[in-house]
Amino acid sequence: MPENTKLEENQQSQTYVDVDDELLSDILDLIHARSENLLKNILNDLYPADIAHLINRIEIEDGDFLFNILSIEDASKVIIELDDAHREHFLETLSQKRITELVGEMQSDDATDIVGELPKEKAEGVLENLETEDYNELQELLQYGEYTAGGIMQKETVTVLKTDTVKKAISLIRKMAKETENIYTIYVLDENEILVGSIPVSKLILYSPNRRIYKVMNADVLSVPPLMDQEEVAQIFKKYDILSLPVVSQQHKLLGHIAIDDIVDVLEEEHKEDVAQLIGSDADEMESRSPVQIAMLRLPWVLLTLLIEFFAGVVVSQFDKTLSQVILLASFMPIISAISGNTGLQSAAIIVRGLATGHVNLKQWWVPLLRQIQTTLIIGSVCAFVIGIVGSLWDGNWVFGVVVGLSMFVSINISGIVGTSTPMISKRLGFDPAMTAGPFETAFQDVVGIAIFLSIATSLLNRL
Repeated sequence: MPENTKLEENQQSQTYVDVDDELLSDILDLIHARSENLLKNILNDLYPADIAHLINRIEIEDGDFLFNILSIEDASKVIIELDDAHREHFLETLSQKRITELVGEMQSDDATDIVGELPKEKAEGVLENLETEDYNELQELLQYGEYTAGGIMQKETVTVLKTDTVKKAISLIRKMAKETENIYTIYVLDENEILVGSIPVSKLILYSPNRRIYKVMNADVLSVPPLMDQEEVAQIFKKYDILSLPVVSQQHKLLGHIAIDDIVDVLEEEHKEDVAQLIGSDADEMESRSPVQIAMLRLPWVLLTLLIEFFAGVVVSQFDKTLSQVILLASFMPIISAISGNTGLQSAAIIVRGLATGHVNLKQWWVPLLRQIQTTLIIGSVCAFVIGIVGSLWDGNWVFGVVVGLSMFVSINISGIVGTSTPMISKRLGFDPAMTAGPFETAFQDVVGIAIFLSIATSLLNRL
C-alpha cells in the first residue's frame, strides 16, 4: 500500500473519542479476554495520546499487553506520550531490537529523547543498529543539552535553494510529508548552505509555479543558536507568534528547526518545574520516584526551613514574659504567621511565573514591587480589620484588637515585599528563583511575623 494512502486512511479513522471510565472498563475486559482484533479496532479510532492515557491508567501488565499489540508506527507515537513511569517501564522491558524499531520510526527530536533515557549500554546498542542517516542525526542531537534549543530541535526540515522554483519547493514538501508531520515552513539556503530566508507553506501555494524562491521568500528570518535555553526559545515563539523556528550554527548554517508542538511541551515542563520548586520540591518527583528518592530531594529544603524556623523559636523565647501575662496572644500567632506567609508565597509565585514568561523585567524591578505593595496594602487592610474585630470581641479589650490587627497589616505587607523581591534577587544572583523563593520566604516570614506581633504586644503590654 502506498504510504501516502495509508496516511490518509489513518487520518480519516482517528476521530476524537472521550476516554471515559466506560470505555476504559470495556478495554480492560477485552485485555483480560485477550481479544486482540477487537482491541485493535478500538485503538484504530484513538489518537496516540488517548492510547497513552489509557495505558497510564491501567495496571502495568495490562498496559504491556495493550502496547505490544500496537504496530511499530503507532507504538512509536504512543511511547512518547506516556508518563515518565510507564515510559521508563517499557524502555527497561522492551528488547533492544524493538526499541531500535521504535526509534527508527520517530522524528529525530523524539528519537533523541528516547535514546537519552536509555542506559548507556542499551543506548549504544540501539544507535549501532540504526540506519546510517538516523545514526548520524541522533549523534549530532545527543551532543546538545537536554534543555537547549539543540536538544529539542528536529533534523527533518524542508530546505530549498534560493534559485529553486516554487514548483520544486512544493514537490519537496510532498516528498517530506511522507516521513515528517506538521510542515509549517520551508527554509531557504544559498549555495554555501547558509540560511537566507523562509517561506510559510500556507503562502507558497499562492505563487506561480515558475517563480524563483528568492523573489518570494522572507529574508528577515528569526533563528536561534543550538545552546540557547529552551525557556528563552519558548519566549521567542510567544513573542513573535510563530509555528517553527530554525536553529543555526555560528556560521549561520541550518542545523534543524523547532516546531510549536515541542514548545507546548517545554511550557508545560517549565510550569511544572516552577510550581514544584516553589514549594521546595522537584518536578520529576511529581511523576514517579521511590519514597527514598523523594525524601532525598525534599530533605535539603525541609532542613533549611527548619534552621530558619529555629530563629522563630528564639524570637518567641525573648517574649516569654509577654506571653505569660497575655496567654491569648499565643492563639493569634499561627493565624498571623499563616496568612502573611501565604500572601508572600502568592507574591513569589506571581514573580517566578513573570520571570519565566518575560512579563517581569529585572531592569525595571520596581514596577512589580510597587504593584505588589499596592495589592498587599489592600489585602493587609481587609485582613487586619477582620482579625482586629475578632480579637477585640474575644478578649473584650479594643487594644488587643489593635495589636493583632496592626501586626497582621505589617506582617502581610512585609511578606509581600519579601515574596516579590526574593525571586528577583535570586535571578540577579544567578540562582533559580523557583527553587529559592518558596522555602525561604515562608520560613523568613514566620520569624518576622512573630517578631512584629510580639514586639507590638510588648510595647502595649500595660494596656492589655
